[in-house]
Amino acid sequence: MIYWDSIEVGREFALGTHLFTKEAILRFAAAYDPQPFHLDEDRARASLLGGLCASGWHTAAVGMRLNIETRHAALKALAEAGHPVPALGPSPGVRNLRWPRPVFAGDTIAYFMTVTEKRLSKSRPGLGIIESTTRAQNQDGEPVFGFEASVFQPLG
Repeated sequence: MIYWDSIEVGREFALGTHLFTKEAILRFAAAYDPQPFHLDEDRARASLLGGLCASGWHTAAVGMRLNIETRHAALKALAEAGHPVPALGPSPGVRNLRWPRPVFAGDTIAYFMTVTEKRLSKSRPGLGIIESTTRAQNQDGEPVFGFEASVFQPLG
């Protein structure tokens, strides 16, 4: 999924899994999202969420890391096979960011990305735009995170 011509609409990529630990949830929340249901087990149990859970931003950050690691592995494989390595473009944005279910300590979350559309950029010659959805689910197959995104992709 690196070269424009090889990108297939409808293809799903498994980006990997991540175990959310209590320690990591507390560390991330203390640094970036210091709300009681991310920092205090008693207050979290009494909240609408029902227990200590990861910040949605923590869930998103892990998904981004897995996405980048997947892309870097694909680029590395191209380079090792002696193929030219394309420059990957930035994203002009995301839409419909959602967290339908909390991620609790001990949950293992699996992340997936599906290509939903590809088109030529009208405003940036030499670039295409890839549309995708990213979703994540817990070990029980329940959705916990998702969004839609666009990314610029060089054509060459």
